[in-house]
Amino acid sequence: MGPVVGSEGTRPTWSAPVRYAEADQQGVVFNAHYLLYCDEASAEFCRQRGILDFGEMLRVKKSTLTWTAPAVWGEVVDVYVTCPRVGRTSFTMCFDVKVADRECCTVETVYVHADESGAPQAIPDDVAQILTSGAPIG
Repeated sequence: MGPVVGSEGTRPTWSAPVRYAEADQQGVVFNAHYLLYCDEASAEFCRQRGILDFGEMLRVKKSTLTWTAPAVWGEVVDVYVTCPRVGRTSFTMCFDVKVADRECCTVETVYVHADESGAPQAIPDDVAQILTSGAPIG
């Protein structure tokens, strides 16, 4: 079974089962994989809204993970995404990583909009509008 993508109101979700390789001998997900789940959810958030069609270059500036409870091998992880802040050259995405109703962790990631050399660039107005609207495009 591959990843499943859907939405709950204005909170897009990315879901996938925890794979054997993502867990330790006790079946608990390694902490670094939560960031991978959020990266997948971020890409899907942008894909659903057509942001990837703009050819935008987004770089991670900072991620902060607050762990609450484990996800374990065989469970399905759901990631809910919001974009509460859009600045001139950066924006923040917040991720709630859950298994059913159990919160596993929250992640806050700051992305910088950059040019091909990696230098910060102003976020285009249409992209900023899409990020804050919460609604899929099309």
